[in-house]
Amino acid sequence: MNVTTMPNKSSRHQKREEKAAKKAAESGHWSASNTNIHELYQLSVQNVEAEIDFIDETFETLRNRKAISLREDFCGTGNTSAEWVRRRESNNAIGIDLDQPTLDYGHEVHVKTLDEGTQSRIALLNRNVLDPGADASGVDCVLAMNFSYWLFKTRDDLRNYFKIVRDSLGPDGVFFLDHYGGSEAMVESKEAKKIDNGPGRTFTYIWEQKHFNPITGDMECRIHFKFPDKTKIKDAFIYQWRLWSLPELRELLSEAGFSNVHVYWEGEDEEDEGEGNGEYEATLEGTADPAFISYIVAYD
Repeated sequence: MNVTTMPNKSSRHQKREEKAAKKAAESGHWSASNTNIHELYQLSVQNVEAEIDFIDETFETLRNRKAISLREDFCGTGNTSAEWVRRRESNNAIGIDLDQPTLDYGHEVHVKTLDEGTQSRIALLNRNVLDPGADASGVDCVLAMNFSYWLFKTRDDLRNYFKIVRDSLGPDGVFFLDHYGGSEAMVESKEAKKIDNGPGRTFTYIWEQKHFNPITGDMECRIHFKFPDKTKIKDAFIYQWRLWSLPELRELLSEAGFSNVHVYWEGEDEEDEGEGNGEYEATLEGTADPAFISYIVAYD
């Protein structure tokens, strides 16, 4: 009896991927084979223009002058730092991150695309944020965005990081953080969002809250990408974090020595009830939204 051997699942999957890659190469359309996870992340997660608007305006309101120097901790590709130096010829930025390949990508895509004079005002450094160095101190602003500081899972470790930031700020420096909270932050779930970056450049961003331990606050989050041709980039980014609450963070920042710690809460869109309007104001009264993102601003 003749027996036909069926290809196994991985073999069939590989053939589909090869076919999709060939088609993507011919059409130029985005697919798992011809995209970079850092570019996809920037399009899905970051809004550096709005972020820098907030930092610039808030610093000037608090200090009655324009900020000049900025340090971006956990900078990744340095996208935010690049936006900062583009704003004014007086601005300079330092980005700090431990992952050299990510820094290399940021240097190629963000730093090298700046004109020569602007390039001299930005540096992406392979360092630990717990030891930023004298040349990364005395700055007007330090940023810890995209909940990156959540990798510190104990009060002692996070307080220590906050103390290091405070010590490295200039005399009237300001520390900026963002925060994610609400009841949905503790739910194991997946959320998909379609990103349209022009013809042939669409994809789906998938945010997965894979695991949450309510006793320790430990959480695991992942980012995946999916494309119209059915190809996927699974586990493009994996985060092992502790979910910190706003009261805890305010207390730890105060314990680290900051005299002023304020939460900036997003206002509500008058025409679209329940949606944010992109405007953040300092307040001690938030709403019990199931999911919210806010800023924390700390200074002396």
